[in-house]
Amino acid sequence: MTTFRGLRAVAAAATLVLLGACAQPIADGEGVAGTPSSGPPTGGAGGLVLRVKHTGGFVGPDALAGRLPELSVYADGRVIFSGPTTAIYPGPALPNVLVRMLSPEQVTELTRQAVAAGVRPGTDFGQPGVADATTTEVTVVTGAGEQTASANALREARPDDPRLTAAQKQARTKLTGFLDRTDELTSGPGAQPYRPEILAAVVRPYVEPGDDLPGRPQAVQWPGPALPGEPLAEPQKLSCVTVTGEQRDAVLKAAKDAHATTPWVSGGNGWTVTLRPLLPDETGCADLKAAR
Repeated sequence: MTTFRGLRAVAAAATLVLLGACAQPIADGEGVAGTPSSGPPTGGAGGLVLRVKHTGGFVGPDALAGRLPELSVYADGRVIFSGPTTAIYPGPALPNVLVRMLSPEQVTELTRQAVAAGVRPGTDFGQPGVADATTTEVTVVTGAGEQTASANALREARPDDPRLTAAQKQARTKLTGFLDRTDELTSGPGAQPYRPEILAAVVRPYVEPGDDLPGRPQAVQWPGPALPGEPLAEPQKLSCVTVTGEQRDAVLKAAKDAHATTPWVSGGNGWTVTLRPLLPDETGCADLKAAR
C-alpha cells in the first residue's frame, strides 16, 4: 500500500501551465542532485529561492530535528521535495527525497507568485483556535532580499473560525491557493532520487520494544563515524553525525535493508537513527539543531 503527499487538483491557469507542464527532466542516474539550468534569475548561483516547511506541532524531538522541508526551489532550477512513502509501520530508514528541474522563467514566475500570495513583511494570517497544529512557513528570495510568511494551522482552521478576521481569512486563502499550485511541481514524470552530498543522522539510544510491540528487529552495523556524535538536544539525549563520500555511500547501502526502528550498532551499543539528507543550502548538524 502506498500513500502520497497531498497533491491537489487545481483549475488550469496560465501560471499553472508555466510551472507544472514544462518541467525539464533530469539526467538519468541512480540518484542525482539535478542539472543546473542556464543562469540563475534570483538567489545567486544555485542559491535557495523558495522554501515551504512546517514547524512546531505535536511531534517527537528526533522527528522535529529530522523533518524535511515540504519543498525547496533553487535558482539553478532544482526542485527538491519528499516523494511517495509506503503506508506501513515501521517505515523505511531513508526518506524518499526527489528532485526535478524548472527553467529560469519558471523559477522567476514562482517567486513572483509567492510574493503576490502574501509572502512578504506585514501579511497578517491571524491565530486560529487550533491547538498543537504545525505552522506553515514560506520563504522566498527575490531581488528585494529574503522574505518569510508564517501561518499557524493553515489547513486545519475552520473557515468560520471566530478568532480570524475577514482580512486574515482572505490572506490565508491566497497563501493556500499558492501552495496548492506548488504541489503540482511534485507531480508528473521527470523526478529522480536526490543524492545528497552530505547525509546527517539524528541519533538517540536504542530502547527495546515494549511487551505489546513486536520483538527486537534485526540490528545493523553502523558503517559511518562513531555514534552518537555531537550533542543536538541534550535533554532528549539526541545527537548528530554527518557522513560524506565513501562513508555516505556505505550508510545509504546499509539503509536499504533497514527501517525507521532498526537498531544500529556502533561501539557495542544500539542506537536509533533518523537519517536526514542535507539539502544544497545546508552544511551540517547545526542546520538540524536550528529546527523547531
